[in-house]
Amino acid sequence: MLRCFYLLPLRCNIFTRASNVFRKVRNPERAEPAPKAQRLLTIIPRNQHSISRKEISANALKVLYRLNKAGYEAYLVGGGVRDLLLGKKPKDFDITTNATPEQMRKLFRNCRLVGRRFRLAHVMFGSEIIEVATFRGHHQVLEAKGESVVAALTDHNGMLLRDNIFGSIEEDAERRDFSVNSLYYSLADFTLRDYTGGLKDLREGTLRLIGDPETRYREDPVRMLRAVRFAAKLKMSISHETAEPIPRLAALLRDIPPARLLEKALKLLQAGYGQASYRLLREYQLVQPLFPLISRNFTEHGKSYMEHMVTRVLANTDQCFHNNMQINPALLFAAMLWYPLLEHARKLTQGSGLSYFNAFAVAMSDVLDEQCRTLAIPKRLTVLMRDIWQLQLRLSRRQGKHPHKLTEDSTFQAAYDLLMLRAEVENNAELQRLSQWWGEVQLSANRRGEKYADYVC
Repeated sequence: MLRCFYLLPLRCNIFTRASNVFRKVRNPERAEPAPKAQRLLTIIPRNQHSISRKEISANALKVLYRLNKAGYEAYLVGGGVRDLLLGKKPKDFDITTNATPEQMRKLFRNCRLVGRRFRLAHVMFGSEIIEVATFRGHHQVLEAKGESVVAALTDHNGMLLRDNIFGSIEEDAERRDFSVNSLYYSLADFTLRDYTGGLKDLREGTLRLIGDPETRYREDPVRMLRAVRFAAKLKMSISHETAEPIPRLAALLRDIPPARLLEKALKLLQAGYGQASYRLLREYQLVQPLFPLISRNFTEHGKSYMEHMVTRVLANTDQCFHNNMQINPALLFAAMLWYPLLEHARKLTQGSGLSYFNAFAVAMSDVLDEQCRTLAIPKRLTVLMRDIWQLQLRLSRRQGKHPHKLTEDSTFQAAYDLLMLRAEVENNAELQRLSQWWGEVQLSANRRGEKYADYVC
């Protein structure tokens, strides 16, 4: 039976003058706490949870100890705590504290401040970075001169543009995205603190957004992608109230910068749970804002070559990740967009009178231009994608005196992998014979000591 301690409701004066709030927008300070009917805190003592200091990064412990010694509150928080409770090895360790970023910079010589929208402190220990955030506070919705103060911090859709309002640990817990990410571990007394029912959701395998889901998604539409990512990664179910607004609000992702969407898409698709993420993206209608060309070619029963290709290449990518093998994003994107590319080249051939070779070249540019408007795929990857696609035309011909020379091309292995995927997806006897033939050519070249690029995935 967990021991529970109850915090008395916090009271505040919400009638702070508007001029004071505007000053906080310009020069972030601690915000007045938002009114709350009741805040319930559950404190779990050391003998009732499984987290041990031995499982925590030594550098994270150094930061926690120094903050505590300097008189600040400091907690391990977020995914690190969640993963430790699930028996997983955390990828990184994040810390939250009541010390401001400027106080952090004075306390740690190896600290640098980053971010404009979210001001964070990065404490550098060689290649390891310990991220430290100041407790976030609530934005006050006060009326001043007929306009909401919050409008200074959000756009017309409610998306946060700045978020440097500081508060208490209770407010910080309410400002986090999902309850399972809102668990705090204290090094001062080795207790675990739960302000939002995260432990219950963790035990039940439920992903639940803290606060009103539509408001939280409007604040940051990327939370919809995070919901899918955590559900796939942790094998959790998304609660009904958390899932319900997602299809309605999916279009808000179009307001997110393409560079940020690329980062989130790669986390979704090549971190070992891409197949599960893709199924959820389809279920919640989130494919269109990321891959409009793919969503445009969806079929009713999901039986097209393109849909089989996306599923197959993501399954291969997941396998590569779990086998600690190299993952090539260029091959992943080239495979996913292969059939939309073929369809566009076919239409150009029929409609413009271009030769197939020229239509294929134009189609490559069109497909990449459209895809890069949603995901900012860097040039180093789009160049490889073009090479992988162009080699499909060369691999389709076995003629030539020196087929071994083609295996020396730096992109050959990735192009060959796509050829094998095509043969598997289409179950085409000619493609299967072709991929087998090129496999033998490659093996022969390898025995002769000729070099070729090893893309693996």
